[in-house]
Amino acid sequence: MSAVMTSEDHHEEHPKGISRWLFTTNHKDIGTLYLVFSLIMFFVGGAMALVIRAELFQPGIQFVDPQFFNSMTTMHALVMIFGVVMPAFTGLANWLIPMMVGGPDMALPRMNNWSFWILPFAFTMLLSTLFMDGGGPAGGWTLYPPLVLQTGAAFPFVIFAIHFMGLSSIMGAINVIATILNMRAPGMTLMKMPLFVWTWLITAYLLIAVMPVLAGSVTMLLTDKFFGTSFFNAAGGGDPVMFQHIFWFFGHPEVYILILPSFGVVSSIIPTFARKPLFGYSSMVYATASIAFLSFIVWAHHMFTVGMPLAGELFFMLATMLIAVPTGVKVFNWVATMWKGSMTFETPMLFSIAFIILFTIGGFSGLMLAITPADFQYHDTYFVVAHFHYVLVPGSIFAIIAAVYFWLPKWTGHMYNETLGKAHFWLSTIFVNLTFFPMHFVGLAGMPRRIPDYNLQFTDYNMMATVGAFGFGLAQIVFVYLVVQTIRGGKKATDQVWEGAEGLEWTLPSPPPYHSFSTAPEIK
Repeated sequence: MSAVMTSEDHHEEHPKGISRWLFTTNHKDIGTLYLVFSLIMFFVGGAMALVIRAELFQPGIQFVDPQFFNSMTTMHALVMIFGVVMPAFTGLANWLIPMMVGGPDMALPRMNNWSFWILPFAFTMLLSTLFMDGGGPAGGWTLYPPLVLQTGAAFPFVIFAIHFMGLSSIMGAINVIATILNMRAPGMTLMKMPLFVWTWLITAYLLIAVMPVLAGSVTMLLTDKFFGTSFFNAAGGGDPVMFQHIFWFFGHPEVYILILPSFGVVSSIIPTFARKPLFGYSSMVYATASIAFLSFIVWAHHMFTVGMPLAGELFFMLATMLIAVPTGVKVFNWVATMWKGSMTFETPMLFSIAFIILFTIGGFSGLMLAITPADFQYHDTYFVVAHFHYVLVPGSIFAIIAAVYFWLPKWTGHMYNETLGKAHFWLSTIFVNLTFFPMHFVGLAGMPRRIPDYNLQFTDYNMMATVGAFGFGLAQIVFVYLVVQTIRGGKKATDQVWEGAEGLEWTLPSPPPYHSFSTAPEIK
């Protein structure tokens, strides 16, 4: 056989057009698919949030009926968690992990393609429930019985969609683990891997451990509704609180699945723009692993008001507070990395610094929620909404945006428009705080979450939050414009994209040298 490849062979090797995207097994293409899907769902989930905020602009029922309002709160959460944050991080993992560990591609490329293409079908099914009899699911994203069992014809479709999302996540996680453990370049030991790779390795184990728990709990809901079982039906000897235990055993590690890859992103960006190696690399790895371990033993802090024994309340309170220690180590290390560095403030760095400050606010309010007697006051109020949105919006979403700005020149070969990037940063940061900070106050004053109407006294803060939400949503149009503009052309990116950095972590030779950034002439 001739070793020379004909043009036809070459054509088979690289299909063009739609088939390139449908059948691709290339980790970069699949990473791009995940990121584009995530961006589309970001606007879908964001539109749902804007429906919620428009309704809450003033007291009284304005635009939507309470059933649809509750459908929006439920769907907004499911879309944002499973359709935006998780696919975006999986997209980043696909793009970056093979490069960072020196592998040619992901370990299981066919499964990689499959795990992506499940998602559009899952979300089409989930969103289609809004057009069914009785409307979409309205039990909140936690799907608590007996409330969620009142959902009409949409119910089995919601459960099936959740199974699909879980399947996609588990396959993605298996792929990440197989790639990291089997495909590292010679000399790339585990403790030399970039932190983004470490955070994803730990996240992947979390996913494999907890997604089946969610699958089990929603299947039990399904059999309770259609097959006469009584897992959660008190009339048949079941216990609705048992669902909460099973759900939160999934749900608490899940929130760490949503934030750990952010830690990896920020740990890649800050050393680059501080022009110093990351402070305390090994402590960062151990802190990430500790957070992951502790995430499994704190689930009932979501349930302090269900009437658990005092010993249970004390254990979950103290275990939850313990998570603050490794998280504090991380924040300290990021700040220490910046300390006396030659810092510049390009867009990725701005998002990363905002991440540290605003994520820390979310962490402190989480510590407040961990205090059992205080949580009796905060539980199911807007204070909780403010807390987890400070973790997930300036946390996960800002980290994803920072990653896109940071790696976009490497992905496209073009430099993005720095002025637009900074405009996007300032608009996003101002509006995200305008949206979520007032929620702390209305929550402490007793405004309950998931209710379309409220007392007159909460009007001013709700108006602020609604203005902030619409502002934040519109600011993201700047982001989309900028990304499209960069893909289509612009200034050529150099080999050394960020001036002063001798190369990003994943372009280093393997094994990497001790120190990847020059700060000053070496003192002999």
